[in-house]
Amino acid sequence: MTRLEELKKHLKRGRVYRRSDLSKWSRSVDRHLDELVNDGILEKLSQGLYYYPEMSAFGKTPPREEMLVKSFLKDDRFLLTSLNAYNTLGVGTTQLYNSQIVYNHKRHGDFTLGNKSFSFRVKPHFPLKATPEFLIVDLVNNLDQLAEDHSEVLQKVRNKLTTMNPQKVERALREYGNAKTKKILMPILSLSHA
Repeated sequence: MTRLEELKKHLKRGRVYRRSDLSKWSRSVDRHLDELVNDGILEKLSQGLYYYPEMSAFGKTPPREEMLVKSFLKDDRFLLTSLNAYNTLGVGTTQLYNSQIVYNHKRHGDFTLGNKSFSFRVKPHFPLKATPEFLIVDLVNNLDQLAEDHSEVLQKVRNKLTTMNPQKVERALREYGNAKTKKILMPILSLSHA
């Protein structure tokens, strides 16, 4: 069995691999990776990141975003979200955005993995799951990135807060809100407690 065949034995469909993951099975990892990409077995997603595609009735399937991000970060502590998530709040946001946001503890910057755009943002705290309370705080944190009229969205956020659990929103604000967001939302929450 050749070294390349030995390396192939360790590959599992649907997995994303870092170059460093594969170097333990090959002494000529770069040459072997080039061969595997040229033969269409692996797809190069970005520098040092490869995907062994799963096959469906429609052909090769793209990697799951969570798997891409986990392999890229070498960490499973992240929150994958998008500005599109705010549309679920009913506060007048309707735009659709192409980029995903990844809150994490390691990387900062915009990266293309495969053919998808990700905006990695280092944050000290983020929930494991995007709750409505987190999303309302996050929306105000990122208000300047939204295409909609900011004052109109803020007015709808104020109205929305009257229907939400003030203690949960306050906790989310303390844990995840930036200084500007706290300044905007704290007075509104104080009124709802009164």
